[in-house]
Amino acid sequence: MTDPKTTSPGPHAAGNPTRRKALLALTGIVVVVALAWSAYEWLVASHFESTDNAYVQGNVIQITPQMGGTVMAILADDNDYVKAGQPLVRLDPADASVALEQARAGLGQAVRQVRALYANNGALQAQIALREADVAKAQTEIERAGDDLKRRQSLVQNGGVSREELNHAQTQLASGKNALASALAGVAAARQQLLGNQAMTDGTSIEKHPGVLAAAAKVREAWLATQRAALPAPVDGFVARRTVQLGQRVAAGTPLMSIVPLNQLWVDANFKEVQLRNIRIGQSVKLTADLYGKKVEYEGLVAGLGMGTGAAFSLLPAQNATGNWIKVVQRVPVRVTLDAAQVSRNPLRVGLSMQATVDVSKQDGKMLADAPRAAALAQTTVYESLDSGAAEEVRRIVAANLAHP
Repeated sequence: MTDPKTTSPGPHAAGNPTRRKALLALTGIVVVVALAWSAYEWLVASHFESTDNAYVQGNVIQITPQMGGTVMAILADDNDYVKAGQPLVRLDPADASVALEQARAGLGQAVRQVRALYANNGALQAQIALREADVAKAQTEIERAGDDLKRRQSLVQNGGVSREELNHAQTQLASGKNALASALAGVAAARQQLLGNQAMTDGTSIEKHPGVLAAAAKVREAWLATQRAALPAPVDGFVARRTVQLGQRVAAGTPLMSIVPLNQLWVDANFKEVQLRNIRIGQSVKLTADLYGKKVEYEGLVAGLGMGTGAAFSLLPAQNATGNWIKVVQRVPVRVTLDAAQVSRNPLRVGLSMQATVDVSKQDGKMLADAPRAAALAQTTVYESLDSGAAEEVRRIVAANLAHP
């Protein structure tokens, strides 16, 4: 007789409904998640390109002197806010002041020399008139001597005039001719002197004479040197990297400090090669800074794509043809402009890390700019006023050395 426990079917033989249901549920969840993830990638994620390899960039303006000198005063330090035109460093102006005095004296001397040229025109014209009077006098003397000679020649035949007196008359006629030739030569020489002097003065006035203009340029040059002893800030911004020290002897072009205008910042987002195919100029960008976290979000626009990878423009570019080679995905910088109002509310610093997400759903933009820039990228007017007093100084010196009626 068999044991009923050994002959009756167990639960494994008939299957486990609970386990089967769990497996089916898990499979369904995986399928749903996969479908949801695929739908998200297709409908949402494919419309965005993101990178955390992004950094804040800005204009770092070096302050360098336009002439050499000794530092007498430092008027701004690191992290100070400065306004455009505000003096930052003062150099010793002694050498420039001496050069200015020499230029002033040179201009005054040039004006007086040109005045003498104009005065010589009148003197030479008077000299010509005097020489022409000598010519007329010599001609009169020749006519008189000729008449005297004719009378004596008619009288010498009958003994009315001695041979000696006749010879004397002939000598006087020859002397008169020599005097006429000398007077004519004097007239020609005086006229040539007048032409030479007029060549130095014709077509211009004393104020516009080349000699005066050259001396005036020296005055302007020396004047500018005195004004350049004070180094102004070209733009509004914050001082950074001050290296200048009091009493330091600096040469033209020596970096003394930098100015960083925090209202002129942008972001360079370095995207991989495969991420660039859909990025276009003008697309919107969402950015967050590690400084503030996700609670502060900046809005930007793609301004342009770099013309080469970072490796191509590096100091020592890679040489992939040397033998051993491993492919490395390259990155290209994409410039993103920032909203100035947002940056003003939440200031950034040059070099800060950013996370950038580009909305690539709009493909109507271009990958490369197709028109030149319409206006200057950056400009300053703080140096235009340096020459403002030079012109007035030149006019004053010229007027002081001109002849007064």
